[in-house]
Amino acid sequence: MNNIKETLVIVGITILAFAGIVWVATPSAKTPAEASISQSASTVFTGAETKFDFGTISMAAGKVTHLFKFKNTSADAVVITTTYTSCMCTAATLIIDGVRKGPFGMLGHGFLPKLNESVAGGAEIQVEVVFDPAAHGPAGIGPIARTVTVETSSGVAEMNFSAVVTP
Repeated sequence: MNNIKETLVIVGITILAFAGIVWVATPSAKTPAEASISQSASTVFTGAETKFDFGTISMAAGKVTHLFKFKNTSADAVVITTTYTSCMCTAATLIIDGVRKGPFGMLGHGFLPKLNESVAGGAEIQVEVVFDPAAHGPAGIGPIARTVTVETSSGVAEMNFSAVVTP
């Protein structure tokens, strides 16, 4: 009888541990409508577009691209120091004065170069975001939400986008 109790306790602990791992590994679900550019109070970059949703996209159709546009609203130059994405399925390229820098990927996955790109007061930049809906395979089907972060000398700008991925 004692062996049965010990076995049940071990099985119960194993199930709870597995459930905890699944819960921690599950990405937070955001609705496709949740897409915006959020900025810290000290950031002088503003974007004309505050929301973007790719809508329903097919893994079979391949990568999708969107261009976010920003303006340095201050009179002073701002220095872009780092750019990175929230997932390996996303790449970001900075376009400053027609010159492309990047693409930049996920923080902590491979080499992420430091930048020293000055953006003059009143100047505009673009951030080209490429999302690969097939990057996660069948596990990537459903709603997604991703972020591209641009760190500057005046704060942090984040571009968020969403989609619903279908096979």
